[in-house]
Amino acid sequence: MTSPGSDSPTLLSKKTEQPLAQTDDEETGSRKDNLSPLDGGIDAWSVVLAAWCNSFCSFGWLNSVGIFQDYYERTMLKQYPSSTIAWIPSLQIFFMLAASPFVGFLYDHYGPRYIVLAGSFLHVFGLMMLSISKGYYQVLLAQGVCSALGASAIFQPAISCVNGWFQKRRGTAFGILATGSSTGGVIFPIMITHLIDEVGYAWAMRIAAFMILFLLIIANLTLRCRVQPQPQKVTLQGLYRPLFESGSILLMTAYALLTFGIYIPINYVVVCATEAGMSVQLSQYLVPILNAASFFGRFGIGLVADKVGRFNIYIFVCVTTGILTLALWIPASSNAPNIVFAALFGLFSGAYISLSPALMAQISPPKEFGYRCGLMFAFAAVPGLVTSPVAGAILARDHGEYTGMKVYGGVFILAGTAVVVVARFVCTRMSVWVKL
Repeated sequence: MTSPGSDSPTLLSKKTEQPLAQTDDEETGSRKDNLSPLDGGIDAWSVVLAAWCNSFCSFGWLNSVGIFQDYYERTMLKQYPSSTIAWIPSLQIFFMLAASPFVGFLYDHYGPRYIVLAGSFLHVFGLMMLSISKGYYQVLLAQGVCSALGASAIFQPAISCVNGWFQKRRGTAFGILATGSSTGGVIFPIMITHLIDEVGYAWAMRIAAFMILFLLIIANLTLRCRVQPQPQKVTLQGLYRPLFESGSILLMTAYALLTFGIYIPINYVVVCATEAGMSVQLSQYLVPILNAASFFGRFGIGLVADKVGRFNIYIFVCVTTGILTLALWIPASSNAPNIVFAALFGLFSGAYISLSPALMAQISPPKEFGYRCGLMFAFAAVPGLVTSPVAGAILARDHGEYTGMKVYGGVFILAGTAVVVVARFVCTRMSVWVKL
């Protein structure tokens, strides 16, 4: 079945005859009677700037967890085993993702203003409390819970706002906003490492918090909806409907499986490199190298995705990420392959952050995007919570040998990619050549 004036097929559900997914031309055409996205202009790009700032302060901070894992193991919490320390970044990932459906639901009904304002306070307050933390549980609560909940509240509304301003250039817009997390992942590790040496851990955290506060002030002033959401009646059917739609549930499952694998290199690339003989001074630059490469990957992948299809490019880069983890990281035993792996992993894995929301937007009603995207993040909350401790347990079982942990990460990345392939074929009725 084709839409009027379009050569592209509309993808229909057999039971409801409702679109499972739409091409860009079809979705734009379906909105002609409503307020269509601008796909550009000062207002739209100012929202992307706000989302970039929020991405820098949320996932950019989260992308720096590898540096904290290494620092805590060597100094501040060295009396605890690696698997115990790993609960700090794991809780950080968990609460940031688990709160997403609630944040998305509030966004769909009330818009971003007060959610982002509250999130800004929690994130900065958590980091200030981290600066005066001394014991394990203080660090766990400040960094793993309070700061993480704030990061969730600032990130989720940002991507939902961008979705409303863009359609044909949505991949590009999401790619640009996702470079914020890459930039944060470059700046935070280098900045914090040098600040700890210069002024100590406490002031390093305070300076990072003030930097985040400045960017969040910009975000609070410039982030706004294209169409202000209206409070709607909450029904049980509306809450669980996405869980019974094949395309959305497959995409959520795939995102969960990818989360099991994708954070293993992010969390352990520094530790593995130092164990392989890399100096501590050089290893501190691996996370910035990974995130610098991810900056170019996320932006470039977003541009290509608008040309060849977001599902299509997502599948390609995720397959490549899994292969790199198994084929390059496992045999890496010297400085050069570890540096090359960090760069290539960052280049290709960026789609996990930049394009996942765009995929969900492709198959979701616009007014439900915030909640559905939040559900996708929530599916990844438990994997984000347990994956690093599981990796630490594998490491302990293998008496410090990293091969089993690396296999664990690579296999889950490929498994998640396989489910994305299934989701694509379900949404396109098994069509290979559709741009989706």
